[in-house]
Amino acid sequence: MCASLKAAWPRRWWPRPRGPWRPWPPNGTYGLGRDGMSTHKQYISAVVRGRRYPTIPEFLARAVRTYGERVALRLPVSREGRLTIQETTYRELWELGGRLATWLSARGVEPGDRVAILAKPSRGWAVAFVAIQRLGAVAMPLDASLQVAEVRRLLTEAEAVVLFCSPDRYEELLPLTKEVPTLREVVALEEAVGALSLWDVLPEEARAPEYKPDPEDLAVLMYTSGTTGDSKGVMLCHRNITANIEAMLKVIQVGPEDRALTIVPWYHIYGLTASFLAPLWVGASVTYTDDYRNLIPIAQKVGVTILIGVPKLYHGLWRRLSDNLQASLLKRALFKVAPRLLGKLIKKKLLGEQFRFFISGGAPLHPEVAGALRRLGLGVMEGYGLTETAPVLTLSQAFDPPGTVGKPLPGVQIKIDRPDPEGYGEVLARGPNVMLGYYKNPRRTQEAFTEDGWFRTGDVGRLDREGRLFLVGRKKNMIMLESGKKVYPEEVEWELSRIPEVAEVLVYEDTSRGQPMVAAMVYPNWDLLRQQGVTELEQARDFLWEKIKEAQQNLAPFKRLRDKESLTVVAQPFEKSTKQEIKRHLYVNRPVRR
Repeated sequence: MCASLKAAWPRRWWPRPRGPWRPWPPNGTYGLGRDGMSTHKQYISAVVRGRRYPTIPEFLARAVRTYGERVALRLPVSREGRLTIQETTYRELWELGGRLATWLSARGVEPGDRVAILAKPSRGWAVAFVAIQRLGAVAMPLDASLQVAEVRRLLTEAEAVVLFCSPDRYEELLPLTKEVPTLREVVALEEAVGALSLWDVLPEEARAPEYKPDPEDLAVLMYTSGTTGDSKGVMLCHRNITANIEAMLKVIQVGPEDRALTIVPWYHIYGLTASFLAPLWVGASVTYTDDYRNLIPIAQKVGVTILIGVPKLYHGLWRRLSDNLQASLLKRALFKVAPRLLGKLIKKKLLGEQFRFFISGGAPLHPEVAGALRRLGLGVMEGYGLTETAPVLTLSQAFDPPGTVGKPLPGVQIKIDRPDPEGYGEVLARGPNVMLGYYKNPRRTQEAFTEDGWFRTGDVGRLDREGRLFLVGRKKNMIMLESGKKVYPEEVEWELSRIPEVAEVLVYEDTSRGQPMVAAMVYPNWDLLRQQGVTELEQARDFLWEKIKEAQQNLAPFKRLRDKESLTVVAQPFEKSTKQEIKRHLYVNRPVRR
């Protein structure tokens, strides 16, 4: 976002002895003139005047002093077919991070240097992150599934000096030390034959000088998942992240006795802030797994009190519960007359009586699912935000009305830009959690703000009288019909995805017949279709069109597919981002609206 951001230039932007880069220079110049970024900077200066947000290492050090012997990490490990839990205390995590910081310092890593982590969450991942922060370097979490070519590009752009990776990728990533000019070391996070591992390099004790970063120093460089084919490096300072954690914890009641289980990887900002760092702020413990099949046994073993996930998890959970209800006359009756009693029985059986609530984020949770779970007494808190906002902007309460993503967090302001007669418009935001800017991209940074300094989220929504936010979709995906009416594909996609024979669906604007129309591409559930004797694409199209005609009766007429010509059936699944979102730009080629 800042114009004179020195990171906007491809060369190294400070001599080695000078220490870390400050994103906002003392003279306050941005090189963008009287623009939105300058206004945003002035707003932030006013917000933070008179108070100091802690840095990440400061809050971690405080947590160690307060909760040192409590368990910080409870990570599932499968040994010889048996599920065990590996525990790490706050003090152990801090001390291991200090020892690794000592090694990094000895290898010439200095405050402000970028250090990348390319792996799924693990004990080693957490240790590496703590080490980077204690040293005053910049953590650069990368998606574990990125291909080598993309990793090479990002490491080169960021001038990363060290790469931590999962042991199974060490061999293919090691050559990058010769291909990325600044990269000195590739280190595996776990022990592996022939690999230099984190546990091999740890010195006996921590001797690295304790660096004290400023809250405005860059702490994390987080690349977006790139669903539009345009991955951007988002620069987040310590203040961005700690202000967001502090605000979240004013809304969510979490304490040292809580045990959070998350399926959200820490290389996404939602996972890093909400499911890794936020629990550590209050002395709670964190468990991560991506094993959906064993999620319930893991939850039972750790005694989970809070489950942090994405809509896909809760949609799947409700489908299972719904199927179970349909199979039992007694349960159907209970759901109608005593839903909370039924919910209490379900909670006790699946998660235990100690369980408190679900948290959902990363994508929209359908109101029907949220409403059904809340009716059962299973509280769901839904957060909304972006990587650029570190990430949470709004958070609903556990039993808010379905459809809302809640009110803005304390310190966050939300407004609707140029609302239509129904109150819908682009959601604008500002607050201490809004990013410093896009890495080496001053043009995109400038475009991200209005002239008066509000961040453009790109989402469309409205605010009700109580200040709760309701979202309908992405501005760039909106279909504008000749009648002037607007269709948001996400709403149509949800209705079509409820058809059992639809595995994946993409709704888009089709202009091939001379006017904008709603169209859809569908990848079918071929297993179910074969059970119906359907094996060919054209057969599938005929079959699915009959199902779609019935399903879209829940939609307003102008939101429906007009005829079978608006339906395309594809033989292969859609290509997806690392967040499992369809990469729309690969299938829909049309200009993005501003």
